[in-house]
Amino acid sequence: MLPDPSAHRGTSTDRFTAAYRELAPRVLGYLRSHGVDDPEAATNDVFLALHRRFDSIEGGDDGVRTLAFSIAHARLVDFHRAQARSPRRVPFEAADDPRHADSAEDMVISAVGGGAMSMLSRLGDDQRQVISLRVIAGLSLEETAQVMDRSVGSIKQLQRRGLESLRSLLARETIDV
Repeated sequence: MLPDPSAHRGTSTDRFTAAYRELAPRVLGYLRSHGVDDPEAATNDVFLALHRRFDSIEGGDDGVRTLAFSIAHARLVDFHRAQARSPRRVPFEAADDPRHADSAEDMVISAVGGGAMSMLSRLGDDQRQVISLRVIAGLSLEETAQVMDRSVGSIKQLQRRGLESLRSLLARETIDV
């Protein structure tokens, strides 16, 4: 049973606390059952509005309950009006987007006919990794040495040998065509 706000039992805070404990679960359930996105926050809004007018409520239990659910209904209507005004949210799916453009790397690889990647695949693992880190990723000699846990001198040697292998592969590919 709700405390009568017009009665002089306890303080206003005690009466409001008792009303909150009695009505908050019901208001929360009402808002949740009607599809409010954040029913806990809406319930808090209801009781903030109720608190401002609590001492002036007439009608005892029924008056408090009626005002609480009137405020809750108003919040519910506000929520649904806001939902109706906001645009429908659709998750972005890259595969469904017709505005597809190849990356610069894809364009270069397709222009070369995919030959650059096939040539890189013919190098040894260390040479391919050095060429990839230095040329494609743009790392310095020191950064590449740190990534590969090698000395700068060995990175220079692997890069030189890898580029020489690519030159000879490219020369053979050009002659064969």
